[in-house]
Amino acid sequence: MAEAATVQLTRPVVLVGMMGAGKTAVGTAVATRLGVPFIDSDHEIERAANARIAEIFERDGEAFFRDRETEVLARLLTGAPAILSTGGGAFLAERNRAIIAELGVSVWLDADLDLLWNRVRHKTTRPLLLTDDPRATLAEIFAARVPVYQKAAVHVKAAPDLTIEAMAERVIAALAARPGIFVRG
Repeated sequence: MAEAATVQLTRPVVLVGMMGAGKTAVGTAVATRLGVPFIDSDHEIERAANARIAEIFERDGEAFFRDRETEVLARLLTGAPAILSTGGGAFLAERNRAIIAELGVSVWLDADLDLLWNRVRHKTTRPLLLTDDPRATLAEIFAARVPVYQKAAVHVKAAPDLTIEAMAERVIAALAARPGIFVRG
């Protein structure tokens, strides 16, 4: 999309979706195309806590982590327009969906279960999948989360044959179709 460089983002874009949906890779490509920062909210939580997310969960519990996640998300959403990637569970909280809707725009990277499994099955960095049957675990998480992800303002369907750049183009086109996300500059 050649005109991407001639538009200016008016608010933060928050990418939501399952692990393996491409939030980091696609988000980085979208941010580069639009000339705005890419920010990974999980990385920002770890930086603020000076600890890995797994350590925060173990030491302080999930409730503590979720509170910090909301605080960091709120801070990021009040900053300059950027592309934000969230952890897979961030959008599940009503309070996070509300603040995203108020201050930004949510974009669901909608990948089907088979595509997600193909992307994550050989990774050891997905703690939720360290189970006896990781594919069944992924299917359970997918079934529980998709109805919430469907509440995102913008949906962009992923496909196995799409490159990161092609997905980035789809995201930018979907955002451009919504009033108030871009201004010509």
